[in-house]
Amino acid sequence: MVIYLTVDCAQLESGRYHTDWLNMMYPRLKLDYNLLTEDGVFFVNLSDAEAFNMKKIADEIFGEKNFLADIAWNSTKSVTNKAIISGSVTHTLVYFKSMDYFVKNRNEFRIPDDGEGFSNPDNDPRGPWKADPFQVGGVRPNQLYEIVNPNTGVSYYPNEGSSWKNEYSRFVELMNDNRIVFGTTGESGPQRKRFLFEALERGKVSKTLWDDVGTTTNGTARIKRLFGDTVFSNPKPVQLLERIIELGGSRDGIVLDFFSGSATTAEAVLKKNKEDGGNRKFILVQLPENLDDSLKTSDNDAKPVLKTAIKYLDKINRPHFLTEVGEERIRLAIKDLELDSNVGFKVFELSKSNIKKWNAEPKDLNEQFELLANNFEEGSKSIDVVYEIMLKQGLDLTYPIREIKVGDAVVYDIAFGAMFVVLGDKITSEVAGHIMKQIADEEAENSVVVLQDEKFINDSEKLNTIEQLNASGIQYNDILSI
Repeated sequence: MVIYLTVDCAQLESGRYHTDWLNMMYPRLKLDYNLLTEDGVFFVNLSDAEAFNMKKIADEIFGEKNFLADIAWNSTKSVTNKAIISGSVTHTLVYFKSMDYFVKNRNEFRIPDDGEGFSNPDNDPRGPWKADPFQVGGVRPNQLYEIVNPNTGVSYYPNEGSSWKNEYSRFVELMNDNRIVFGTTGESGPQRKRFLFEALERGKVSKTLWDDVGTTTNGTARIKRLFGDTVFSNPKPVQLLERIIELGGSRDGIVLDFFSGSATTAEAVLKKNKEDGGNRKFILVQLPENLDDSLKTSDNDAKPVLKTAIKYLDKINRPHFLTEVGEERIRLAIKDLELDSNVGFKVFELSKSNIKKWNAEPKDLNEQFELLANNFEEGSKSIDVVYEIMLKQGLDLTYPIREIKVGDAVVYDIAFGAMFVVLGDKITSEVAGHIMKQIADEEAENSVVVLQDEKFINDSEKLNTIEQLNASGIQYNDILSI
């Protein structure tokens, strides 16, 4: 799992701006830590204005021993002439949930080798190769021996404080396998061939200076290509997020972005999946910033982009919220990348529960009973109730949902029989037969059934439904009522 944050640093208007900003970030980082899986990686991107303070609280929450690196991303090539020193990098702090996991599985956290510098001057049938040093730091007695260049007769020994990379017996094997070379002219010390196919398979270790993953200029160019205009200021380039995803390891993991902005993270996930056949999923979180309100309070530099975004949203008949820009970006990216028609996303927003709570100490008990005659909040939609139940049962919200009409009731078949939710009006025991048929057809096991208690036509029909379901193999504990 990868969690990625891009955070705006504190504004200087408040005398307590550092404290205010850190108080805002601290609970978010606690949540990040709790959400990370044991093999998870946390990235937070920010300017040098708060990098030092961020590391303090991140060390406290994630543990200083789990800190991996402070990556400097060359985010801009331009120079700010008004500045004394023009900033050109941002910081990306990287933490593991468990450094112990990384130590045991370090090869998972390599990035793809770009293949630069490989050639095949001797027409080796194994293909292009690159000459790597045959010396390593540190003295190992069994790796200190003489190597004679067969072309010149010159003897070579490791430098002081170093050793050869392998023991002598292994060196002989490498020589016989044509994996040892002596420079481009054959007249130098020993080097070892590293073939391109090996490099591509193994990947390479990332460095802490990233100047090869694009800049915000590239991010803006991508936005203009998708939207036809600049609808977002200083977006991250897709290449940057791809690099972060590559470091995250698993091709089947979840990438979570808590400040998703223009949804670059989503496009990067979609692009990587297309390239390597992965099945990564993304979760984007973004406050629904009202662009009309932002336009009123923004400075003159920001107004043109906000006006362009509002104009674009008007063209596609969408409300003026930043989240709408992100959603449209994902749709446009899916189309531009020519992805399969089954690739998509779902949108949820934070809301109060759809299910009424029982008040244990009401002023008027009769009024409380009347309120619970319908145990759903006014205006609740059935599908919203289904998703809330899925959340409470710990089911993935991306699971498929199928609706089956049974009279005035609806049976929602979730994830091919993993769970059934029965909602509607005038529910009868007829729903049990449909549920049992679906379980048999889909060969489902350990199904859970949730029944809307007060919508059965009578208690007898409800009890009959429960008994039929239990007789078919569903445990009483897995038959729930709301």
